[in-house]
Amino acid sequence: MADQEIENAVSRALEEAPPRNFRETVDLAINLRDIDLNDPSNRIDQDVVLPRGTGQETTIVVFAEGETALRAEEVAEDVLDSDDLEDLGDDDSEAKTLADETDFFLAEEELMQAIGRYLGTVLGPRGKMPTPVSPDDDIVEMVERLKNSVTLRSGDRRTFHTRVGAEDMSADEIADNIDVILRRLQADLEKGPLNLDAVYVKTTMGPAVEVA
Repeated sequence: MADQEIENAVSRALEEAPPRNFRETVDLAINLRDIDLNDPSNRIDQDVVLPRGTGQETTIVVFAEGETALRAEEVAEDVLDSDDLEDLGDDDSEAKTLADETDFFLAEEELMQAIGRYLGTVLGPRGKMPTPVSPDDDIVEMVERLKNSVTLRSGDRRTFHTRVGAEDMSADEIADNIDVILRRLQADLEKGPLNLDAVYVKTTMGPAVEVA
């Protein structure tokens, strides 16, 4: 159960958001302090599974062949093989479009080297290199897990954002998601909560409300 203060902040953000003619996402803005982000080892870069889901479709593409590809077709947005990979390597525009439109990539371990060769310059800077899939992994379970995941990535910036839900989710559901994200950050940051300067929640076009 999320902290009541978090839920109150989410309620305010939802209530104060002007009506729009589209379904808005709910985002979290996280401000860090007392941390040297010029040192890559201090940067935040992790996927977090949200207990109440993202409230939106998450696009997942799998690079695989054989049985893994067949199973992935049941749940992934698209499944690409080594021939597709080579074609993407020859078409920079198509590769960039795929990278920009896909939330997460998964790839069989034996394809990772080829992905680095053909797509590394496209996926790497976007922080979207695939998660490797070993022969013992359950690809269906991995895809389903990622469908409820968001990425926390600071880069070298003190302020970064992540999705925590959608406007038609309840304040309680969104607050639970925020609670999980804040707990993960506090556990991973060197000084825990002392490295968090301020945290705000807002809808896509709405005003920001301070959470912590």
